[in-house]
Amino acid sequence: MREAPDEIRRLARLRDEARARRDFEAADALRDQIRSQGFEVTDTPDGPEITSAAPARTAPPRVRAADVESVLGRPATFDVTVHWIVEGWPEDVARGIASFASGAPGRSTQHVVVDVTEGLASWPDGVEVLELEPGTGWAEARNAGLVRSLGEVVLVVDGCVEATGDVVGPLARALEDPSVGIAGPFGIVSDDLREFRESAGPRVDAIESYMLALRRGVLAEGLRFDRKFAFYRSADIELSFRVKSMGLEAVVVPVPVRRHEHRMWETTPPDVRERLSKRNFYRFLDVWRGREDLLESRRDR
Repeated sequence: MREAPDEIRRLARLRDEARARRDFEAADALRDQIRSQGFEVTDTPDGPEITSAAPARTAPPRVRAADVESVLGRPATFDVTVHWIVEGWPEDVARGIASFASGAPGRSTQHVVVDVTEGLASWPDGVEVLELEPGTGWAEARNAGLVRSLGEVVLVVDGCVEATGDVVGPLARALEDPSVGIAGPFGIVSDDLREFRESAGPRVDAIESYMLALRRGVLAEGLRFDRKFAFYRSADIELSFRVKSMGLEAVVVPVPVRRHEHRMWETTPPDVRERLSKRNFYRFLDVWRGREDLLESRRDR
């Protein structure tokens, strides 16, 4: 620790005197002078104590989603990669990461966090963090994280989800079936592509992105979210239909999770989320209208 020079000690004494005569404006100004020189002054019963100030944290350089280097051409080095996105509330993602101590027992796990905020959150050792430009859309941010996958099984998880037991084992076993392309605990089905409802499956039309699992191989073949989905709603349905159009199935796999409040949904004004949700669903229909053959309800007809 640096020793305070005489000038800093003199300023500290002057500040102490200003406080004694209750001239707090002068005391605060002197404290700011001390801080500007890289020191901190703390009042103690024995007088002012001077210490080196901790270096100010600065935001890391931000990158464009398109500039994130893909590692999908390399061999897998983890059993599972878990993807997270921070659009606010990093504490939710931190809770989710911590929960995977029990969520992936006995498996090597890579966590990838994509942060599109201007925050300075701290993350556990070993977590790969991509600091993207603020305002990057949901799908572009997710895709930037997906190309960093080094796990054989790839999970996309929302910060509202907390694992309460082994979630990777059942999902990995489901994906061992080559006919299965996407799996997760929350599935939905439709009779006409216009209205979707929850379903316990096992076969469904789409897996919701609260938690969904894929094989790394389908990402290496080019599977991605549609980058036009800046808001999260319906991006998971569109991705699921891409998987189903490859001749693969979407299946519900029950796993032990707790679902907390979805902050983005709850904090987005109702009129805004309705407008964004409609826009995304119309985007889905623009691509998949007429593909009722992919629906489970039409499977046996």
